[in-house]
Amino acid sequence: QVQLVDSGGGLVQAGGSLRLSCAASGRTFSDYIMGWFRQAPGKEREFVAAISKSGVSTYYADSVKGRFTISGDNAKNTLYLQMNSLKPEDTAVYHCAASPGSWITRDRQYRYDYWGQGTQVTVSS
Repeated sequence: QVQLVDSGGGLVQAGGSLRLSCAASGRTFSDYIMGWFRQAPGKEREFVAAISKSGVSTYYADSVKGRFTISGDNAKNTLYLQMNSLKPEDTAVYHCAASPGSWITRDRQYRYDYWGQGTQVTVSS
């Protein structure tokens, strides 16, 4: 089992940047596929990005490709999401999550067993 704590959210102007962190405790997060999801007000939670257990492979939603970067630091057992060129439509609560499943289902919420509490990101226009 792994426990996840999200942090790093805040208020930023459009075009700005933020870096989210997800600290893992318990089992090492390199035992899992790690992902970021987000939920905007009145909308369903959606996939943002995922990174493979080895850290070699990454995958992004089309809406964030080229602007967001997911990475991990095994020594710190911490996952990151670097968000650049932020847009008002990126406003949401962001959650990190851990999946013991296959890379094939990297963007499927139901394959993620462990979730962080979420961190609010607000992008003003």
